[in-house]
Amino acid sequence: MKKVVILGCGFVGVRAARLFAAAGWESIGVTRSSTLRREAFRSLACDISDPAQLTAAKELHHADAVICAASSGRGGEEAYRAVYLQGVQNALASLHPARLLFVSSTSVYAQNDGSWVTEASPAEPQSATSRILREAEEVALAAGGIVARLAGIYGPGRSVLLRKFLDGSAIIEGGGTRHINQIHADDAASALFHLIAHEAQPGIYEASPGIYNVADDAPLTQLAFYQWLAAHLGMPLPPRAVHGEADPNRKRGVTDKRVSNAKLRSLGWAPAYPSFVEAVVRDAALLAAARAGESGDAPP
Repeated sequence: MKKVVILGCGFVGVRAARLFAAAGWESIGVTRSSTLRREAFRSLACDISDPAQLTAAKELHHADAVICAASSGRGGEEAYRAVYLQGVQNALASLHPARLLFVSSTSVYAQNDGSWVTEASPAEPQSATSRILREAEEVALAAGGIVARLAGIYGPGRSVLLRKFLDGSAIIEGGGTRHINQIHADDAASALFHLIAHEAQPGIYEASPGIYNVADDAPLTQLAFYQWLAAHLGMPLPPRAVHGEADPNRKRGVTDKRVSNAKLRSLGWAPAYPSFVEAVVRDAALLAAARAGESGDAPP
C-alpha cells in the first residue's frame, strides 16, 4: 500500500486525504494540535515547525509522498517563515519522502496589468509573506519536488467575497476591473491528488517536478463578480470604495492578473467547478454556509 502524509490537514488537506484513502492509499493527515475524528484516514497531532516532533513521528517517515499543505492561520512574516519555509525544510530533512509537493499560492505573481500568467511568468511578489512563499518554493524545487500554486480557495464554510457581499461589507475597488482568481476546495484537493497519484502508465507519473497553477477556468473582474451575484440573488451592487482605494483589510497585496491552469489541464485534470458562477448554482452548501456567516481568507 502506498503512503501519503499530508502536513496541514485543513480545509483542502482533509479533502485530499479523503481522496487518497478512497483510492487505497495509506493516508495520514497531520494537524498541529488535535487529531481528526470520524475520517477514513489516520490523523496525528504534530507541529511541523518543530523538527524534533517530525523526527519522533516515525510513522510519517519514508512516505511515497508528502504534501506540505499547512496554513499560517492569518499570521504575519514570523508565522509564514515557521509554517511554510521551515515546514518544508523540516519535512525534507526529517521525513525523507519519495515525492514532495509544496502547496503555495498564486499571490506570488505580482502582475498588475490584467494579463494571463503561466508557470513561466515572473513571480516576484511585493509582500514579505509572499516572498517567504517563494523561498519555500525554491527549497521544494531544489529537492526535485512539485509546487502547486493555488488561487483563492473557497467552498462551503469559506468564501469571504460571497460572505461580504451578503453581509453588506463588500466594496468595489476603483472601476472593479481587477481580476479575481479562485478555486473550489474540492477542485484544489483533486488537483493535489492528481499531481501525486495520477499515472500515465503503471509506475510512471505524469506530473514531473516543477510548478503547476491550480485555478478554475474563468477569472472574473471584481465588477463582473458582484454584478452576477447581484442579479442572481436580487440584491444591490456593493458601493464603490472612496476615491477608488483598494480594500485596506486585504491580507495580500493588490494585483491584477488572470491565472492560467493550462499546464495542469494538459495532464488530464479538470475542475468540477469551472467557474465561481457554476459553483454557486450547483453547490447549494456554498451559499447556505455564506448566509450563515462563515469566514475565510481573501483570494489573491
